[in-house]
Amino acid sequence: MEIEPATLGKSRLFARGWSWLKALPARKFKKVVEAAKSIKQLGQDDPRRVIHCLKVGLALTLVSLLYYCKPLYEVFGDTGIWAVLTVVMVLEFTVGATISKGLNRGFATLFAGALAIGTEYFSRLFDRKAEPIVLGVLLFFLATTSSFTRFIPRIKARYDYGVMIFILTFSLVSVSGYRTENLLEMAHHRLSTIAIGGATCIIMSVFVCPVWAGKDLHNLTASNLEKLANYLEGFGGEYFQADPDHEEEGITITASKDDKALLQGYKSVLNSKNTEESLANFARWEPGHGGFHFRHPWNQYLKIGALARQCAHLIEVLDGYINSDIQPPPEIRNKIRESSTKMCLELSQALRALVSSIKTMTDPSAADPHVKCSKTSINDLKIALEAASELENVDLLAIIPIASVASILTEIAKCVERISELVHELSLLAYFKSAATSDQQEPAGSGLHRGSVRPVLDDDSDRTITIIVQATNV
Repeated sequence: MEIEPATLGKSRLFARGWSWLKALPARKFKKVVEAAKSIKQLGQDDPRRVIHCLKVGLALTLVSLLYYCKPLYEVFGDTGIWAVLTVVMVLEFTVGATISKGLNRGFATLFAGALAIGTEYFSRLFDRKAEPIVLGVLLFFLATTSSFTRFIPRIKARYDYGVMIFILTFSLVSVSGYRTENLLEMAHHRLSTIAIGGATCIIMSVFVCPVWAGKDLHNLTASNLEKLANYLEGFGGEYFQADPDHEEEGITITASKDDKALLQGYKSVLNSKNTEESLANFARWEPGHGGFHFRHPWNQYLKIGALARQCAHLIEVLDGYINSDIQPPPEIRNKIRESSTKMCLELSQALRALVSSIKTMTDPSAADPHVKCSKTSINDLKIALEAASELENVDLLAIIPIASVASILTEIAKCVERISELVHELSLLAYFKSAATSDQQEPAGSGLHRGSVRPVLDDDSDRTITIIVQATNV
């Protein structure tokens, strides 16, 4: 018995549909599992996110008592909703962001409310027909002027939220006040509930597991420099591949082929500008905490970050030569291997010393010897390039890639030197501790005595011999 083509097509379509329906629960379950894993990973990457969510829930629960608690509701009435809205809009992840928004909202509401009440009473000096015209003209003028100030870079960076709240509050109070009799009472209740909501946010942010924007900026700066150091440390092993036939004695090349992600960490430095500027802006609002005093030199971190990004751009160009299709001959590459590897290691150690200085907030003088050695390596690299160009039977075009690598390494060395200078300036402005202070302090009762003895010499020299005597218990 033959089956008609139409019937066969319908049966196949039905079979496909039935298979899709059977597999649908499994696919949906797989997506739910993947979503749950991503959410879990998000919380594990930074547990402070979970704590922040709990803080928001607790703050909202507290201010909602203005509605739920009857005695409080009888005092504030429906204006209690402004406390809830303030918590939703003001409570941010970092202390600086919360204080910034809280103060901007509080002062903007106060000034806008006072100005709106003033314009309301001023408009009542005119007759009833002219009153809405006066209010409309004043509203147009203040809204236009305030909106224009939001384009001023300094105001936009620090007070944009406050200007927006100023426009909103002035518009609401001036427009609604035209039909309201008890305007002062309404403004008083609204300002009070906003102050309660703002105070709740600031207290919750500062005293309950605070997240400091200044500390995050401090750690981000150190982390970015460390990523640059990781790349420079592993560059020698990537570019100058180990070659038994051409390996020179006494040269140790650290290959990092098994850790590609570590070498590619510099790419995150390229996109750190917005984060750094945002953290620096919020850090200015924060009170002194830990080793960061009030009016800490946060701008210095932005200068260091700008140079770190400049160095990362150079590294990005340098990274392109590793997997380039045009590679110089091994004999030319080996000519600059020693000087280039030495320079990379010195620059890496200099950056690591600066990272350690920033993290521990101690004097960065430990990086100075490495910076000086990198300068010496620049001269060695130039000599090596000249030696490579004098090789017999060498095409000058083959030297161009290796010369480009040497030029980029030289620019990176200069960039690291400028970073070192900025970190030294930061240590002075931020009152970093001296690294040698703790080492020079001698504990009491250690039995260590110092003395100076001037020996009798035949000539008239003033040499002094210092003798240190340490008592030991037998």
